[in-house]
Amino acid sequence: MMFLVLGCGTGNSDQREVKNKAMETSAMTQTATFAGGCFWCVESDFEKIPGVIQVISGYTGGSGDNPSYESYSKTGHIEAVQIFYDPSKISYEQLLDFLWRHMDPTDVGGQFVDRGPQYRSAIFYQDEEERRLAEKSKEALGKSGRFAKPIVTEIIKFNKFFNAEDYHQDYYKKNPLRYNYYRHGSGRDQFLEKVWGSSKSDIRPSSGNAYKKPDDLTLKKKLTPIQYEVTQKNGTEPPFRNEYDKNKREGIYVDIVSAEPLFSSLDKYDSGTGWPSFTKPLEPANIVEKEDRGFFSNRTEVRSRNADSHVGHVFPDGPKPTGLRYCMNSAALRFIPREDLEKEGYGQYLQLWKK
Repeated sequence: MMFLVLGCGTGNSDQREVKNKAMETSAMTQTATFAGGCFWCVESDFEKIPGVIQVISGYTGGSGDNPSYESYSKTGHIEAVQIFYDPSKISYEQLLDFLWRHMDPTDVGGQFVDRGPQYRSAIFYQDEEERRLAEKSKEALGKSGRFAKPIVTEIIKFNKFFNAEDYHQDYYKKNPLRYNYYRHGSGRDQFLEKVWGSSKSDIRPSSGNAYKKPDDLTLKKKLTPIQYEVTQKNGTEPPFRNEYDKNKREGIYVDIVSAEPLFSSLDKYDSGTGWPSFTKPLEPANIVEKEDRGFFSNRTEVRSRNADSHVGHVFPDGPKPTGLRYCMNSAALRFIPREDLEKEGYGQYLQLWKK
């Protein structure tokens, strides 16, 4: 990586030893391999996550063995990191979500100040489940509206990973002044702050682990008749005579079936229709919109992604800034007050009310 005379990778050691951290490895330890530009920066970011045991900088995705910093770009390798993590503390999906928030997934020519195919972003999957989760995560990001440009991060079958030279490992700790100077000058943090704000370092709950739909027998026992009718039979509750139409408390609304976060009270408004209405979703990735031709009209249905619950409809007659009205059924939602977010497992959303 090149920035003035302090590009990522500046150094003169030819050692190939891996940093010797005290790894508490076990049979449950898993690995993930990601590329997001300068491996100094990607390593530094991922090592701060609870549940990550170790992160190693290196090269992957090219041809031939034993690439070095002087030669890896010529053999088609990409700067990448290999992440060792405890899946009981953090999931692969959560690592993917963190990756998106720490790079520019729309840049085909590299990352920030570092240009060239050796700096492009990529996810290297080791099995079909990782490939499926990576494709799903990438698709959800593309549909979220977070970026105006297409998501171009490649999803590539993992082959071999080669550890980078020793002086690259933990570079941000060994050379903090040079690292901080490079990182600030690269423009990475300025971009992340503009796109993600304070949410860039959040670890979101894993939809694959946390947001599951119970079987139908369990649902019939868990849900009230109107909740089952709305979520499972595409029903509609009566206007004005429902739980959340007039609810003005601060908090978030989650799917009654799976508990996946859907809406926030900060985006709720009184539409006068008799149903709780919102200008936008709290988590666009948890929302699926489908064409609905029922009732002799063409509408856009809103369903939850993980539970596939019918939640309501979205209409283009809402207020600014979105101009949308997400008209939801109270029966499809559960409200979690702001003061209960931490104990309910949604503590990361408390930042929404920080000034």
